[in-house]
Amino acid sequence: MKKRGPERSLLALALIVLMLLCVGCAKKTDEGKIPITTSSDEARREFLQGRDLSDRLLIQNSIQRFESAVAKDPNFALAYFNLAQVSPTAKRFFENLKKSVALADKVSEGERLSILGFEAGVNGDPAKQKEYYDKLVVLYPGDERAHFALGNYYIGQQEYARAVEHYKKATEIDSNFSPAYNSLGYAYRPMNNYAEAEKAFKKYTELIPNDPNPYDSYAELLMKMGRFDESVTYYEKALSQDPHFIGSHLGIAANLMFMGKPEEAEARLQKLYDMARDEGEQRTALFVKTVHYVDGGKMDMALQEMEKQYTMAEKINDMAQMSGDLATKAAIVLELGKYDDALGMFEKSTKLIEDSDLSQAIKDNVKLVHHYNLAMVAMKKKDFKTSKAEAEEFARGAEAMRSQTLTRQSHELAGMIALEEKQYDKALAELQQVSQLNPYNLYRISLAYAGKGDKANAKEFCMRAARDNTLPTLNYAFIRSKAEKMLAKM
Repeated sequence: MKKRGPERSLLALALIVLMLLCVGCAKKTDEGKIPITTSSDEARREFLQGRDLSDRLLIQNSIQRFESAVAKDPNFALAYFNLAQVSPTAKRFFENLKKSVALADKVSEGERLSILGFEAGVNGDPAKQKEYYDKLVVLYPGDERAHFALGNYYIGQQEYARAVEHYKKATEIDSNFSPAYNSLGYAYRPMNNYAEAEKAFKKYTELIPNDPNPYDSYAELLMKMGRFDESVTYYEKALSQDPHFIGSHLGIAANLMFMGKPEEAEARLQKLYDMARDEGEQRTALFVKTVHYVDGGKMDMALQEMEKQYTMAEKINDMAQMSGDLATKAAIVLELGKYDDALGMFEKSTKLIEDSDLSQAIKDNVKLVHHYNLAMVAMKKKDFKTSKAEAEEFARGAEAMRSQTLTRQSHELAGMIALEEKQYDKALAELQQVSQLNPYNLYRISLAYAGKGDKANAKEFCMRAARDNTLPTLNYAFIRSKAEKMLAKM
């Protein structure tokens, strides 16, 4: 399992890349390492224990350590920073991030660059994020966590070879730095270098054999390769280390779904919800149930699960989470062909962010991505004039922000519009510039080739879409069964 923050669907739609990293060093006196600024030795000890647990993705256990650290030192910037990354809700994430940023000018330059680089990623400013992380590596070339941060940046930009360089550098600096081996495995996967991915995960397992995540990560690789029974075995092995390890329950449910056992998958997800220890784990279980129902064509049940999530966020006035839940509901409703309903949800989702106390940068990003959503709705309604105008507005914003992620989204939008207009050559030209890690894009490329009468390429991309074999996402759920049916006809 890769390290993840709390579920923030709107921010995902807004393409705000949250590069999750840990910063700091093992000892204050470690030469060449990013310092840890705190007035309390007890707070430092709590922080280091929390960071070790977080490194190993024992997130639930790390939370209380970080909370203890900030209780012992209310000005502990790095502790707030790390606490933000393990927060179970979007509201707590932003509260803790805000505290760390407010303290960033009172700590060392390495800590400041780490915090501000992360904030830049949250604000959707990859150029500024890279600037901060480049400076971090120059100042601390012998700190594995500095290289890890820059590697995470490149992962977010889908520059996997560059990410591998920095993850390898981290392991050269500290051969026992286990998070780098985990991330190496995930960086090799999209490069289709499964042999190196497997090697990285095996080294990861050697370093922390009594932890669940090494077995979980390897299980996810096996699932990607279509080795479902083996994958379940390794997920179960992860759970033998920690029965509450949430990622492994999700992985088993995904395998069961791919194996044509939806009832067993649903039972596993219900078990996960029943054993949830906090709101974050409850939301995760509900969201994956949402995806499961979408995959099975049970859209009404999917929307019911999303409504439960919205209600949870509403109770604590988590504006970011409420906005994200509405955006997710809108995406589902859009797939159902209820275009005006989807438009209303997108509008309300955006308004919630506008009325929140989130940063202006985040508000601007959400406003920009609203043009993407407006273009999608107009396209579905066959209003191509409006759709193209909104797509152009989105493209201008993406170019101004110098974001590769947003630029890929811009080409994706142009490709979808061309596909709807049956301009297959133009659609392919645009879709060849998008992220092909998104199975929906693979399906769109297949449709474009089919429209041209190119059966061979249509079949290849349709198969890749149908057999993506990744952990549950809405984009995959929207098209998996469609792609399987299309493939069967071929």
